Amino acid sequence: MPVMRERVLALLAPAISAPDAILVDATLGLGGHAEQALTQFPQLQLVGLDRDTDALDHSRTRLAPYGDRVHLVHAVYDELPEVLAELGFASVQGVLFDLGVSSLQLDERDRGFSYSQDAPLDMRMDQSQGITAADVVNTYSAPALARILREYGDEKFAMRIARRIVAARDEAPFTTSSRLVDLVREAIPAATRRTGGNPAKRTFQALRIEVNGELDALRAAIPAAIEALAVGGRIVVMSYQSLEDRFVKQVLAEQTQATVPHGVPVIPEAHQAKLRLLTRGAEKPTEQELVDNPRSASVRVRAAERVAA
Repeated sequence: MPVMRERVLALLAPAISAPDAILVDATLGLGGHAEQALTQFPQLQLVGLDRDTDALDHSRTRLAPYGDRVHLVHAVYDELPEVLAELGFASVQGVLFDLGVSSLQLDERDRGFSYSQDAPLDMRMDQSQGITAADVVNTYSAPALARILREYGDEKFAMRIARRIVAARDEAPFTTSSRLVDLVREAIPAATRRTGGNPAKRTFQALRIEVNGELDALRAAIPAAIEALAVGGRIVVMSYQSLEDRFVKQVLAEQTQATVPHGVPVIPEAHQAKLRLLTRGAEKPTEQELVDNPRSASVRVRAAERVAA
């Protein structure tokens, strides 16, 4: 089941219930949120983006009953302006980002996203291009590995892990996930291993972000999505790790401020705040949501409405 489906649709509803509204699902995945939106709002058009061709194939089948109301595109979310221009849409009423790894990616062993089962070290969301996680662990220097583990995974023992990776790959290159999981577990102090779940979680998160260039894409995509919104349109972003959430919080907050000095009696239209926040801080899943969908545990939801051109 899609994470926080009912709450996400409730946040988008005032905008996408308008006649001929357009919703961009910038991270389509298996199409769960999209299907619910198309069912709930019979006049809605959907633009679905995903870099994962397997996910697009699944969603194409799932959303086929909605016919020409659906436009699916193989693209990364930072390509949103080009996608909308090609489709001829000057603006949209809603944009949704669900930044988590999809169930398809986690559950298909050969994709290498999961640290709980042995698989090739791949982690590419688009398997048709780009470097793999194996390329990263087998070629990056220890300082470079430590940087991505620290910045993208909040890993306190980043340098210890990085140095062990470099020493181990001198004996044999890394090809599968289980060897990396074992190395991370051994590199982390025993007291730390006893708490916080699988100790490889942060390392795998960091590698996934690096392999897919997720933060660079996000830095371009969120401002572009805001620009694509019509007045009254809404953006909802679901983040699963602190770096993503901090960036989303910062961008949304900046866009709620007028761009003139404090105290100016009349704010020119061009300098008015573009957004109004719809969530107080980041919303978290309910207890029932956690029971129904344990993978929702780390989600943080932020939303805003465009209030000025």
